[in-house]
Amino acid sequence: MGLSYNVYLNSTRIYGCKECKTHLANHDEIVSRNFRGQHGKAYLFNSVVNVEAGDAAERSMTTGRHVVRDISCRICGAVVGWKYDKAYEANEKYKEGKFILEAELLCTVT
Repeated sequence: MGLSYNVYLNSTRIYGCKECKTHLANHDEIVSRNFRGQHGKAYLFNSVVNVEAGDAAERSMTTGRHVVRDISCRICGAVVGWKYDKAYEANEKYKEGKFILEAELLCTVT
């Protein structure tokens, strides 16, 4: 495996890791702000960068059963949210392949 490089986003509003300020997501990639995580308010994103996904695990959440993976900042290792791999409920399928970032674990990078 070769060297891994950080992705630096170019946008008017960028969300980063609260611990080390590594770029994680572009504000324009938000699908919904109507989510809650372990630490409160959370956002659903189409895509994120500079994260590593953990092992898949089935979890019961307020909206039903899902297969998810915790995602961590690639630089400092802080858990910043999770990725939806699979939703069992038909009306939750739109989440598959998308990412949750918890607001409490983010900062705005300028």
